[in-house]
Amino acid sequence: MRSYYKIGEISKIYNIGRDSLMYYEELGLLSPIRDSNNYRLYTMKDIWKLNLIKELRTFDFSMEKIKEYINDRTIMNTMEMLKEEADLIDKKIEELAKLKSNIFKRMENINEATEGIKLDEIKLMHLKERKALKLNGEIRRDEEVDYLIKKLQKKHEDKFYLLGNTQVGAIYDLEKLHMGVYNEYKSVFSLLDPKGSGYNLVLKEGLYISISYKGPYSSNKKYMDKLFAFIKDNGYEILSEPIEIYKIDIHETSIVDEFITEIQILVKT
Repeated sequence: MRSYYKIGEISKIYNIGRDSLMYYEELGLLSPIRDSNNYRLYTMKDIWKLNLIKELRTFDFSMEKIKEYINDRTIMNTMEMLKEEADLIDKKIEELAKLKSNIFKRMENINEATEGIKLDEIKLMHLKERKALKLNGEIRRDEEVDYLIKKLQKKHEDKFYLLGNTQVGAIYDLEKLHMGVYNEYKSVFSLLDPKGSGYNLVLKEGLYISISYKGPYSSNKKYMDKLFAFIKDNGYEILSEPIEIYKIDIHETSIVDEFITEIQILVKT
């Protein structure tokens, strides 16, 4: 068996960059010798240290903790370290289980949006108060809506996902709608779980009229006019800016005819 290995060999075997190996050397974890050409040569002592470093870094242990363990190893310390590894694995399993559950929920949302929604039909429904994350911006094109939604997601990336999220939408500018402008919005939002925290928008509880349609967003004029006519014919009063919710959008399909959008308007009878 060879008694030393060059830095390139070690880098390849352990899939560790040269910079990382030199960083471990700076920390005093590795102590390669030098040959006549001043090249680093790693001994078997460095090999077993790298074995431990590689494993412990997998569990995100700090370099300080790793160095402390390497310099003071006992059976008791090793048992404590293994227990801590087991605890970290349990935590990861719990996180992955939550992530899996979230994915199934998003799949369920898509199924409900594509199979459970009646299209082109005005509905009256009472909705409870809804909490949401909101990002303001002057929006005049569909692409700007997508950009702001992504910006909102990035700002609150621990709060919601984009793929399979049927609770993302935009708030219309009601004044512009009355002027015949149907492609301007005040903000974008993502609805949260009722117990969610950190929200900056509350959609009021009350009576909403809504309609869902399939196809390009440019179809909204047809359906918005239909809602306005319904409101006028029934003597309702609009209480807030209309919102639209993207049940199926560019994140789930590139086929525009598969898009599903719901418009909601809070009214008073």
